[in-house]
Amino acid sequence: MTIRILSTSPLVGPALQNLGARFPELTIAPFRSIAWKMSLANAEALVGLLSEPLSETDLDLAPKLRVIGTYSVGVNHLPVEACEKRGITIVNTPGVLTDATADLALSMLLALTRRLKDGEALARSGHWKGWAPDQVLGTGLARKVCGIMGTGPIGKAFARRVFALGMRPVFWDRENKGTPVDFGAGIARRMPLADLLPISTVLSLHCPLTAETRGLLTRPMLDLLPKGAFIINTARGGILDEEAVVHMLHQGLLGGVGLDVYEGEPNINQAWFRAPRTVLLPHLGSATQETREAMAELLCDGIAATLGGKLG
Repeated sequence: MTIRILSTSPLVGPALQNLGARFPELTIAPFRSIAWKMSLANAEALVGLLSEPLSETDLDLAPKLRVIGTYSVGVNHLPVEACEKRGITIVNTPGVLTDATADLALSMLLALTRRLKDGEALARSGHWKGWAPDQVLGTGLARKVCGIMGTGPIGKAFARRVFALGMRPVFWDRENKGTPVDFGAGIARRMPLADLLPISTVLSLHCPLTAETRGLLTRPMLDLLPKGAFIINTARGGILDEEAVVHMLHQGLLGGVGLDVYEGEPNINQAWFRAPRTVLLPHLGSATQETREAMAELLCDGIAATLGGKLG
């Protein structure tokens, strides 16, 4: 029997083509294009991106669908409950992008605290007069507290990185466990958010976007942060009240903000482009060659297992 796989784009590396060779036939068509819509009726497997939200109406048009593979860890763009009711398996890519995302979060933090954008601009300007005592002064991180929202693999990996810089990581006690977190290089406290925010020089987001976390960090919550705090978000847009953060930057209440994700991406609120002390990236958390290839292999292996056996 022909098994039809419909993907919205090629993936990095050979995994998708190998999957198509084992379970023909493979069709690649842009998301919501006419070709994509016409192929839904016969598709038994869909491959898509986190920027391509599916609806239950889409499922209605794909009666043969057995598995959806998303080239991401998050599944908030998929109709999870509807898939469960229809017996459709969802395959995602956890684990393999942990280090790449934690590395990127740390890169943004160091770029902000050491004012790398300002320093590079000065070096490129042609007006640099040489070393000066108060030139492009940044913020040190050693012996300061890093509040981490998320105790999953990425949150723990980020904790290891800031711990190596001399920071003290503490974790949001999202589930009211009260127990410490072993992050691999040490043990850290769990704290309620209202207690964690006032002591956090750095607040880094690594939690999923859920009904609980959507809109969680409102202005009243953000006002609990100490003046000059830094915020890093490599999790999902929608957790953070972006308008409130922009206002706080203009008011001089925050030391800086690093974003790799945005509410409504790929559309970015234009206010960010006028906000001071920011590092804005286009969702690069997993963007290394090795990571994207590993994600594709994990995704395609999961689809193959659902369709009838792992790739050999």
